[in-house]
Amino acid sequence: MRADSVILNTWYVAGFSGEFPKDKLQGQTIAEKPLVMWRTMAGQVVAFDGRCAHKRMPLKDGKLLADGTVECAYHGFCYADTGECVRIPSQLEGAIPARARLKSYPVIEQDGLVWLWPGHADRIGTARPPRSPEISSSEWESIGSQPIPVRANYRLLIENLLDVTHFYPLHDGNVGDVSHSRIPIEVVLDGDGSVKTVRQAQFYRQPPFFRQWFGYEVVDRHHTHCMMSPAMTRVEMRAAPPGQLGTGAERGFVLYHTHTPIDRTRHIWRWYMNGRTGHHSATDPSKPLVVTMTENFDEVVAQDLWALEKQQEMYDFPDDGYKEVHVRADRAMLAVRKIFAAMIAEEHSPTGAGPVNARVRASRAGISPAL
Repeated sequence: MRADSVILNTWYVAGFSGEFPKDKLQGQTIAEKPLVMWRTMAGQVVAFDGRCAHKRMPLKDGKLLADGTVECAYHGFCYADTGECVRIPSQLEGAIPARARLKSYPVIEQDGLVWLWPGHADRIGTARPPRSPEISSSEWESIGSQPIPVRANYRLLIENLLDVTHFYPLHDGNVGDVSHSRIPIEVVLDGDGSVKTVRQAQFYRQPPFFRQWFGYEVVDRHHTHCMMSPAMTRVEMRAAPPGQLGTGAERGFVLYHTHTPIDRTRHIWRWYMNGRTGHHSATDPSKPLVVTMTENFDEVVAQDLWALEKQQEMYDFPDDGYKEVHVRADRAMLAVRKIFAAMIAEEHSPTGAGPVNARVRASRAGISPAL
């Protein structure tokens, strides 16, 4: 399955809530849809087709006026937060054509994130964005990245996140080593279409970054990566001296990755690091643990970014008989590909029942619940 597909009927992250102040227009492309987004005077984030209904001028280059309307920079067409055109400067006395309105896109704001559905609104059904409660919880300290443009299809990032056998050699010397890549992997599939990898280790000698963060040389460790949806992957790490998982000695983090497609060969990657309130860095006790983890994490991200874009370059060549060779560690990746294929097939079916059922069917399509 080539990395050149985009799922439309799902929720994608458009950004942190804080990225949408009331006085700012924002232009984005999500799943090949040009968008203009803003927070209304009532405090709600709205999203519309980003092209002026008149002459395709991008509305992101216009103005958000004091009365809450958006003015196109080309001919001054003005749109209310309903998408309806309410003013045309060249014919103030004339009727406004009924078709002069913008197509709207569903938006949900929850847990400090703004989510958008770029597909068919009538297929949302009961589908809701996955939760990320740590981001807005007082029990956790959270730091989010800036949006990271990636010249690669977003499925490649999901596959990367579920596969930590690449921690050697790609991340050798920071978060990985050979022994890390050899930890046994359990793959768990739920009926909601999620894919989780579970790695448990006892008396494990930690790579350098984890020693710096947690202060432990040898630990028992529980490590999971879960594709919660095509838009979000959740990573959880719990580590403690042998025999002390679940006690006050335990340290760890919850890390959310969001992968929002721009088009078939580009996406936006955001990550959100969460550490327990009151936990501090082992190397600098004056710093919250989440601060030290975040300072180090850019190095890891840069290595993954390099690998993802190198992979995407290879998709520009014809296969010419080339076929990937898969090993046991690729079971989660293959499950993700089946889910993507089922969801895309559902979108092209005129009688499709919607994305939730597509994911459920995908999880049953020859994939065991626990691999």
